[in-house]
Amino acid sequence: MPYADLHVHTTRSDGQLELEAVPAAARDAGVDVVALTDHDRLQPFDDPAIEREGVTLVHGIELRVELADATAATDRHGDDTQRVDLLGYGVEPTDELASLVEDVQENRRERGRAIVDCVEDRLGVDLGVTVHEGFGRPHVARAIAAHPDVEYDYRDAFDGLIGDGDPCYVPREIPSFDRGRRVLADACSIVSLAHPLRYNDPERALARAAALDAVELQYPYGRDVDLRPVERTIEREGLLATGGSDAHDDQLGLAGLAADEYRRLGLADP
Repeated sequence: MPYADLHVHTTRSDGQLELEAVPAAARDAGVDVVALTDHDRLQPFDDPAIEREGVTLVHGIELRVELADATAATDRHGDDTQRVDLLGYGVEPTDELASLVEDVQENRRERGRAIVDCVEDRLGVDLGVTVHEGFGRPHVARAIAAHPDVEYDYRDAFDGLIGDGDPCYVPREIPSFDRGRRVLADACSIVSLAHPLRYNDPERALARAAALDAVELQYPYGRDVDLRPVERTIEREGLLATGGSDAHDDQLGLAGLAADEYRRLGLADP
């Protein structure tokens, strides 16, 4: 098991773990350090890291941003953008980050309501969900899978209803890569590119990593991947390597860093 799992979600976004339950889940997994990286949300403490029940909790955030390149090939939506995720670690909230997060959350709520309305109209059901801060498509997918009159499971919901380009997909308004990177850099000790091999164009995403501090190297892709492009980028640009499980349930430690790799990041101790 890794010493540090630096990519974990809680109920503050689309995870299933309450913040208070994270230390126990970490101990069960043999993990000593957990970075709380909820989507577009700050944690309810201002310190870059705190200690809870013998576990170090790093204040983190996962922020979606948009790459734009006039020379890039068009994506499936017919434009030249690609959306990627940045992980910020050791957060000490600034006014600008707090304002950016609030703007993103308001758009998330508007988008969530639009997706729920579309799904309910299309399937002729009432999903019975409440759109709240941190609301995302996984909340909708879980409600679809749990409804007794719907034949979609969780994966089907993403593959046929609410995934990118599907009938009930609604895009979010997100900051540019440059703005997101700058705001995170002002508030965080480290800014890392998340799961680079998940994107439609990994090379394009990795090409922007030179402007960051790190790239997420260890990640449970769920398929065989060639990590050499990521390793070459880290070596060529002199970047740090981060890693985590991207846990949305209570199963921590599926990926992460060894103790010496974590200490190389130089994140603050609580």
